[in-house]
Amino acid sequence: MKTSLRILIVMALAVAVFAAVTLKKSKSPANSDKASPIQSASVEKLPRLLDLGADKCVPCKLMAPILEGLKKEFAGQLTVEFIDVWRNAGAAKQYGVEVIPTQIFYDAAGKELFRHAGFFGKEDILAQWKELGVQLASQPSARIVRERPLAPDSRPRDSVCFLCDGDVNPKTKTVVKGQNEQRILCGPHCYFIYYSSLVNPDRKAEEAKASVTDWASGNLIAATTATYLYGIDATGRATIQAFADQDAALRAQQSNPGNVVTFDVLRAKELATRCGFCDRAVYPEDACNVTVEGATRTCGCCTHCALGVAARLRKDIEVEARDAFSGEIIRVKALNGSVASLEPPTAIAWFGQKKDDDGKWVSAGCFKQGFFVSEANLRKWLKARPAMTGRQITIAQALADKMKLSPEQIAKACKLGECR
Repeated sequence: MKTSLRILIVMALAVAVFAAVTLKKSKSPANSDKASPIQSASVEKLPRLLDLGADKCVPCKLMAPILEGLKKEFAGQLTVEFIDVWRNAGAAKQYGVEVIPTQIFYDAAGKELFRHAGFFGKEDILAQWKELGVQLASQPSARIVRERPLAPDSRPRDSVCFLCDGDVNPKTKTVVKGQNEQRILCGPHCYFIYYSSLVNPDRKAEEAKASVTDWASGNLIAATTATYLYGIDATGRATIQAFADQDAALRAQQSNPGNVVTFDVLRAKELATRCGFCDRAVYPEDACNVTVEGATRTCGCCTHCALGVAARLRKDIEVEARDAFSGEIIRVKALNGSVASLEPPTAIAWFGQKKDDDGKWVSAGCFKQGFFVSEANLRKWLKARPAMTGRQITIAQALADKMKLSPEQIAKACKLGECR
């Protein structure tokens, strides 16, 4: 009896030991997916983006909303995971990570396809998946596209500024004569923007083509020989009145505060502030503020050019712009050529476009671009501009388009006949 009991106990112990050994083997690395250790935990076999970082790492914090957005936007198409390597010390060694954040791209079978170290923006992530042959279908959005004007611009062409498309005041009308045509500008300020948009201009030759309107008589006079009454309006922008002679300017000064200046002084003032991307003249009151790597300050003549500073300098920037409709502040931080943060997160961009002579869509120029805190504000802005054509894009896409430009393209940016 005792012998039988001993045999039964020995047999039970043997079964328990065998089960423990079997369980240990089933959990050993030899039987796990070496390329993607966590993939076996997923029921769905989907492409996977794994981000290894830390909650207190600055670039990692910037990655967090991007990862969360991808997780929601591509639910059912893509698995997005995050591992904090400071809380899970073994993960860095397990995945061979030396720099955080690091993003690892896996196919649906768990095979590693690509890895990137450092901050990686949404547009760059999506572009990388596309390059790897993984097609992700974004959720449909109600983006605005206007390929045809809602109504034609019925204004006489000689009453529309060639540069800014604004109305021409007969008292400030400025004309640039060419060999076969003349260009009408709304005033001296737009003339200097026009001048700074020329490719390698011969200053004397170009200035000799310019005429301004004598404020007193309404007649055109040579811009270089005119005398100017230069003042400041309530918004801080310059007010410029041209006169055929100095005496007339001095008489006007008695009722209109300002300084009487020559064309040379006017030129120096008007060209003092230049866009950090395209080098066009701009008033600080109309410019977007750009901070380069937290220290150097410059500006953009429009919202898209402000983003272009990142492409021209190949440095991280912060942009402060205003909603073109409401004037609300919009802040964009670009890190490694991608949007790292956006305030408010609902902000969007308008890319004004037109068709060139070959029928291709090209930029309609800096005066027809803008940022908006919401699509509702964009719709209100467009309602007042029925002749406007273009499309709504994300601010991330606006930056990505600038980052794709070559140094040669950037050198020609916003130059007349070259803007694309």
